[in-house]
Amino acid sequence: MTRKVNVIGVGMVKFQKPGASDEYNVMAAGAIRAAMKDSGVEFRDLEQAYAGYVYGDSTCGQRAVYEVGLTGIPVFNVNNNCSTGSTALMLAKQAIEGGIAECVLAVGFEQMEKGALQAKWNDRTNPLDKHAGLMNDVQGFTSAPGAAQMFGGAGREYRWKHGTKRETFAKIAEKARKHASKNPFALFQETYSVEEILASPEVFDPLTRYQCCPPTCGAAAAILCSDEFAKKKGIGKSVYIAAQAMTTDYPSSFGEESMIKMVGYDMTKNAAAKVYEKAGLGPSDVQVVELHDCFTANELLTYEALGLCKEGEAEKFIWDEDNTYGGKFVTNPSGGLLSKGHPLGATGLAQCTELVWQLRGQGDARQVPGARVALQHNLGLGGACVVTMYRMD
Repeated sequence: MTRKVNVIGVGMVKFQKPGASDEYNVMAAGAIRAAMKDSGVEFRDLEQAYAGYVYGDSTCGQRAVYEVGLTGIPVFNVNNNCSTGSTALMLAKQAIEGGIAECVLAVGFEQMEKGALQAKWNDRTNPLDKHAGLMNDVQGFTSAPGAAQMFGGAGREYRWKHGTKRETFAKIAEKARKHASKNPFALFQETYSVEEILASPEVFDPLTRYQCCPPTCGAAAAILCSDEFAKKKGIGKSVYIAAQAMTTDYPSSFGEESMIKMVGYDMTKNAAAKVYEKAGLGPSDVQVVELHDCFTANELLTYEALGLCKEGEAEKFIWDEDNTYGGKFVTNPSGGLLSKGHPLGATGLAQCTELVWQLRGQGDARQVPGARVALQHNLGLGGACVVTMYRMD
C-alpha cells in the first residue's frame, strides 16, 4: 500500500538573468535553506536528496547539497530537460510513497548562459533528432532558435486549424506579465500590453520576443515526508501530493506529422488523465494551475490538453479571462516561465513552491481566493511530461 506524501517545506531564490546570479551551488543552497526553515526540519533529518539540473558537470548535485551539510546521504543527479525539477520531485515522492525513506529533499537549479539553448554534444546522436526530423518534414528549418520553431510551429498549426488570432497568443503574455509584477521572485516585473507584446521583434510566427521564455538562473527546493515523520516531528496539517504521473512520447508524437503532437500534446493529455483518475478529481475541482508556458503557444495548447477547456475553445477561454483572477482557473499566478523565468532544472520545483504557497494562503498579492486543489504541469522535449495534483484539506 502506498503512503501519503506531504510537502512540508518549500523555498526558492529570486530568478536572475545569466551573468547576474550567484553560482549554481550558492543558489541551490539558498533554496534548500529556505525550504528547511519553512519545514522546521534540520539537514540531519534528510535521508536522501534528488538534485535536478541540465547544464553542468556530473556531480553538481553533490556540490550544491554539500553547501548545506555533509551527512553522507545519497544524492541523485537528475536530468530530464525542461521537466527536470518535477522529475526530481517525482523521484523524491516515490521514495516516501514506497517506504524507502521518511524525509527527502528535492532541489533544482540552473546557471544558464545568455542566448538561445544550444546542443553541447555534437559528436553523437542528438536526442531530439526525431523531433527535428518531423519538423523538417512539416515546415522546414529557419534561422530562429530551434525550440521557438517547434513550439511556434505548433502554434501556427493551431492557428490554421482554428482561425486563432495572433492577438490571442499575445494576450497570454500580457497576463503573465501582470501576474509576475506581483511576484518578488520573478525575473520580469514590468507589465506590457497586447500591442506592446506584438510590437516586440518577431522570433517565429506567431511568437514575438515577449512571448518566449528567457534564459534564467535560479533554484528552488521542496522537502517531502511521510505522515509518520510529520507526526513524530509535531508537524501539523500540510499540503500533500494527491496524484502524480509522468509520460513520455507516444507513436503520435512522430507519426501524425503534427507539430502540436510533437511538442507534447498527447504526453500532457495522458498524464493529466492518469492524475485525474488517481486523485478522483477533475479539472473543475482545481482552482490554481502552474503550467509549462515556455512559449505562449504551449500555454494555449496546454489549456486544452489539461482539460481546462474543450479542444478548439482556447481562444474563447483566453478572451473570457477564464485563465486569470475572477475566471475559472488562475493559471501561472507566479508569472510562469514567460515572466518569472525558466532556469530549466529549477522550474518544476519553483512551480511546486508557488502552488504550496497558494494552498497555504501565502500567495500575498497574488493569492488565489479559496485555493484548495492545485495542478502542476512541467514539460520537457525529448520527451517527458510530469503532471502533479496537490491538495490542502
